[in-house]
Amino acid sequence: MKWPGAFRLKSMEWLLITTQTQRQVIDLTDLLQPLVPSAGTGLMTLHIQHTTAAVTTADLDPGTDLDLLDFLEGVVPDRHWRHPHDPAHAPDHLLASVIGSSVSLPYARGKVLLGGWQRLVLVELSGPRERRVAVVATAGLESGTG
Repeated sequence: MKWPGAFRLKSMEWLLITTQTQRQVIDLTDLLQPLVPSAGTGLMTLHIQHTTAAVTTADLDPGTDLDLLDFLEGVVPDRHWRHPHDPAHAPDHLLASVIGSSVSLPYARGKVLLGGWQRLVLVELSGPRERRVAVVATAGLESGTG
């Protein structure tokens, strides 16, 4: 059966990132670029395998990483948390859930298609730690093929 607009898995790689501080924004854009297929079009999907870190896109002008971390700290209410092994750790899990564990980015002709100010970032919320990020490339198939 032929599916219009179907995708095929091209490759899967891993990024291992060691964070340095408790809360940190790390630019992954340049680490992702060598993993992008050199031909064709498709999606690069990144998934972080942790519940106290997240991946997203962000503007990384000087100081905006700290602005993002300050914003995240500011949205956490002062309250009693029910997280069983460490209640003070609950906001890290909640912020990671709100930001997200996965992001998909289109690519074409060997380049990730980001906006002029966009960068792909890992947001560390409970470091320092080693983080694993799965990177999967899927290739677009022409309509009526596959």
